[in-house]
Amino acid sequence: MNRRHALLPLVLAPLSLAAPALAGQAAVSAAPPSALMQPGVSAELARSRAATLRDVRYGLELDVTAADSAPGRVQVDVVRAPGAGDLILDFRGPVLGAVSVNGAPAPDAEWRNGHIRIPAARLRTGQNTVTAAFTARIAPAGASIIRADDTADQSRYLYTLLVPADANQLFPSFDQPDLKARFRVAITAPAGWKVLANGPGSPEPAGAARRWTFAETEPISTYLAAFAAGPWRTWTSDQDGLPITLYARASRAGEVDADTLMQANRRAVRWLEGYFGVPFPFAKFDMLLAPAFPFGGMEHVGAVFYNESQFVFREAPTLNQQIGRKSTIYHEVAHQWFGDLVTMRWFDDLWLKEGFSTYMAARIQDELDPGSEAWKSFYLRNKPLAYATDQTSGTTPVWQDLPNLDLAKSNYGPIVYNKAPAILKQLNFMVGDSAFRAGLTLFLKRHAYGNATWRDLLAAVQQTSGTSLERFGEQYILRAGMPVVETRVDVRGGRIHGLTLHQRPARDLPGDPGGWWPGRVLVRLAYGGGRDTVIPVSFTGPVTEVREAAGLPAPEYVWSNEGDYGYGLFLLDSASARHVAANVGRERDGLRRAMLWGALWDEVREGRMDPAAYAATALRELPAEADEQIAGLNMGRAWTAISTYLPDARGAALSAEWERLLLARTTDARLGYGARKASLDWLAGTARTEEGRAVLREYLAGTRTFDGAAVRQPTRWSIVERLVSLGEPDPARLIAAEAARDTSAESPRRAFVAQGAVPSAAAKAELFGRFLDDPALNEEWVTAAAGTFNAPQQSELTLPFLRRSLDRLVWIRDNRRIFFLPRWIASFVGGQSSPEALAFVDRYLAENPDLPLDVRRKVLQSRDELERTVRIRAAATGVR
Repeated sequence: MNRRHALLPLVLAPLSLAAPALAGQAAVSAAPPSALMQPGVSAELARSRAATLRDVRYGLELDVTAADSAPGRVQVDVVRAPGAGDLILDFRGPVLGAVSVNGAPAPDAEWRNGHIRIPAARLRTGQNTVTAAFTARIAPAGASIIRADDTADQSRYLYTLLVPADANQLFPSFDQPDLKARFRVAITAPAGWKVLANGPGSPEPAGAARRWTFAETEPISTYLAAFAAGPWRTWTSDQDGLPITLYARASRAGEVDADTLMQANRRAVRWLEGYFGVPFPFAKFDMLLAPAFPFGGMEHVGAVFYNESQFVFREAPTLNQQIGRKSTIYHEVAHQWFGDLVTMRWFDDLWLKEGFSTYMAARIQDELDPGSEAWKSFYLRNKPLAYATDQTSGTTPVWQDLPNLDLAKSNYGPIVYNKAPAILKQLNFMVGDSAFRAGLTLFLKRHAYGNATWRDLLAAVQQTSGTSLERFGEQYILRAGMPVVETRVDVRGGRIHGLTLHQRPARDLPGDPGGWWPGRVLVRLAYGGGRDTVIPVSFTGPVTEVREAAGLPAPEYVWSNEGDYGYGLFLLDSASARHVAANVGRERDGLRRAMLWGALWDEVREGRMDPAAYAATALRELPAEADEQIAGLNMGRAWTAISTYLPDARGAALSAEWERLLLARTTDARLGYGARKASLDWLAGTARTEEGRAVLREYLAGTRTFDGAAVRQPTRWSIVERLVSLGEPDPARLIAAEAARDTSAESPRRAFVAQGAVPSAAAKAELFGRFLDDPALNEEWVTAAAGTFNAPQQSELTLPFLRRSLDRLVWIRDNRRIFFLPRWIASFVGGQSSPEALAFVDRYLAENPDLPLDVRRKVLQSRDELERTVRIRAAATGVR
């Protein structure tokens, strides 16, 4: 939809749950078929099909017994409206075979630009059946069926990943989210393999190959269709009527904590059933630990795929790792309702599934893991990244215009994953828990097994709360960017004369409609000793007066986003900033302490605090910081201040103290295992003095222990990567020795990633040449190695590759999966900190005025972060 259409008033009347009647001829697109058969799936083509087609069913058959290709056949059943014109399916696989329509061959079917056109003359009003033979590719990267080869036992594993628009790379289909279909699937696989898909399935008797057939699914979107095949090891748990089967590679079976994983998924399902008042909506719930998986997880109906590397712990996990795994589980399980049961009509509303699943994951954690400080985790895992992105000139609205589904990959990122859940927390706070929950239940029941938009969601919450949400939608969903909220306190005679909150946009953006952001926050006046005053405040305009504060004693500090309900950059007034910097470690509340640390970091990034002052504050407080999450984030920020924001000489002066602090924390008995292990991880990733490097060598040799034992994998690989990056002699020998020591299935991947750290121009050139052009490399291997390749201390060595990396961006967008492009840009641009690198990026943008807008925005997000780094470093150069 266009922006004007999106601003239509919210509809308060309940929407019909019945399927809409098919539109007549007048609703059909007036564009000729040739216009609709352009590459990708245009919004016009999608609208035309949604108006004229319904009751879609796919009967999909595939043979995956070969190593690099899968022949198949699809039967597409569809009901067609009168006068609907030619039928256009989507298919961009390598081979299309015979096509038939209603039982008769269709030699005049046209295959062009990734579409199959069936002439209207071959079609009937009402029920039609199209069958087509095809072949799909199987490969480690760039294919609809991903292959992962296990060198540990020479096994082969396959799985699909079709989101957002790759179903048509696998089989002929109507590849758009609002033409939901029922799937019947049959897979022929080698004997000894197990196959899973969206519906319940079973194999035929054993032979040289086995055919697995799967029951028809409920109506689902094409991007949610999935299967996986291989010699998987399985575990099954059947409790309280919800059987769950877990699939994992046989070579890693001994490392899988199967009972814990299945129980976490089960508890999340049951909790969401109770919260939404909507039973689990599908026939089964299985889960797969997918090797070389390029995402954290994927919410396929009835077959959730998780990232094996993030779910299998080779050593005792830290709290952050455990929270990360649980958050991913809760997120993907929440998708079974938000995304699978009710799906966004088009990928412009991607946030409807991603933002909600992240927000609901926090609510699940808060309920199921009491004492876990779920909202502190929510803040730490979402707000810093959302704010960093939303301040750039590459930011987008939460609702993102999408003219073609081919561009949907670019809509993924921190705005939908991190900003969207943050504004949902604000929405919940604005309308109250009961009205918010009732609104979600109404939304899910109203659109079950169908599609919806953001306006449908706000209409439901508006109906249950009685609160007008039109301005909320305009400012938080349709408007790009974010507010900066400055706190101004006027103190006279020891009392508050006036306290005001001033809003301004974080950045002037082209086409910004302006206006102020609505919202409701809590303002804390801190007096110490438990005498604090908390005042609820609703924004009333660009300047909001906090009248209830007038006449109260002057506080030690004012914090204007108590509880983290507001979305925006909340800046401290100068007196509060000084007090917080001196006393932040004394704050006992975990969420508040985390947010106050965040406010100090914002002072650095806004140029109001010297990076060295922040580093000194962190170094002062970290010895006593027992909170693993807060310590971890502060170690990251302190290291950024030392190694990136400070000029080299000033940063180097703090390195020895930094390493001593981390080493002391690794053996501090007052800290829990996770806090000590996180300190070891940071030491392994940041040591750069000769003393620090010697410590790493001792860990590797086993002469220095951690927790009374020699360090294990993957910590050893992290140490190898760091030593190689710092120029350890004979890096090839060091990597080979560790690869020989590590006989696990992970060893080849970690060795490849370590090769990225070799500080040699020749090694860099050889590896860069493989990143995008070696068909044997899995995408996840490449994105991981791109990080070590661009180690910041090697920025002069990698600068010559910056322009080459940018020149491949459009190809990457078109040929790699969702997160590859932003990770690639973040690695190559984010590994730089010099004005010369900034000039490289600016020159690239200037010389490519026709760079697609979605790609330009991704570059601008990293470019503006680089510009901020250059600016902070320049300001810090003259400070003594």
